[in-house]
Amino acid sequence: MHIVEVDARTFDPVVIEGSKKTPVVVDFWAPWCAPCRALTPILEKLAAEYDGRFILAKVNSDENPELSARYGVRGIPSVKAFSDGRVVDEFTGALPERAVREFLDRLFPTPAQELLTEAFSLYAQTHDATRPLELLAQSSELEPANEEVQIARAALLTEIRRYDEARGIIAKLAPLTQMDERVSALKAKLDLAQGAAEAPSEERLTQRLAENPSDMEARLQLAHVNVARKAYREALEHLLEAVRADRRYGDDVARKTMLKVFELLGNQGELVSEFRRKLATAMNQ
Repeated sequence: MHIVEVDARTFDPVVIEGSKKTPVVVDFWAPWCAPCRALTPILEKLAAEYDGRFILAKVNSDENPELSARYGVRGIPSVKAFSDGRVVDEFTGALPERAVREFLDRLFPTPAQELLTEAFSLYAQTHDATRPLELLAQSSELEPANEEVQIARAALLTEIRRYDEARGIIAKLAPLTQMDERVSALKAKLDLAQGAAEAPSEERLTQRLAENPSDMEARLQLAHVNVARKAYREALEHLLEAVRADRRYGDDVARKTMLKVFELLGNQGELVSEFRRKLATAMNQ
């Protein structure tokens, strides 16, 4: 069945969990609502026509006020599209069939998006970037203006240490896209990974610090190496020690590198919060 009636008890299993497999379109309606009576037949017709590409879940808003409140329904009909457990698109009021089709078609990936998904799935399975990069190139040809594809290409090139190519792609992104948190994190990852690639071995750096704890260059390089192996706490400890030892070294490079690690980690989480506090204390001493 592509059309189901849901209530407060069945909403989560049908809509939230179900949308992790197939898009679910929720129609909030009421028996007294004239626009609902105009829209519902269109939704039902298209649910049958699309033959399982999405599920139409109908919610009687009079009988389920808690669901209407939960999703901020202030007028009906209210249609909300769910994918992967969350609302990804919505509209209020009765729309003509053409507009409803356009709404539904936005729920499904384009060929370029499908190639992007296939590329990263393949890389996760094989850790060989050759074919995934070919798929991303095809995706880019289909949608040259799709910067999501360009970000994905830069991310994959960073993974395989083709840093200059990744930087070249990022440099061509629109200014607004460059401000995106994902791009900022990718830039930070590039800088930190390149620093690790240029550093001596971890064993050699550890030996240098044991012989001379004031060796700032060794401490900074060791922080980059720690980041490369995802030992973020160790990296931040070294950087914090460098900040405490000499703020002026390398034009405040230790503090700036800490900020890059924060960006890499998404500027959130307990570890970032802890070291933000420690950094603030160190800078005020």
